[in-house]
Amino acid sequence: MDILKRADAFENLKMSHMSTSDRVQASRDAKEIILAINEIYKKTKDAELMNLMKRLTEKKQKIEKRLKGSPTN
Repeated sequence: MDILKRADAFENLKMSHMSTSDRVQASRDAKEIILAINEIYKKTKDAELMNLMKRLTEKKQKIEKRLKGSPTN
């Protein structure tokens, strides 16, 4: 299960001092990993895979929030 190794590496990725292009790439990688895990989850219905997808989605959302920046008034 190479995808689980990629998921683990992404989960342990440091978010500090990332450039914008690094954040974009990390977000794309996260989406690819989550979709691949979802295909496995559909067949196995393993709760551990669902928890992993939730954790990865949470980290992906943090990265995307940082990409969008704070709204200015």
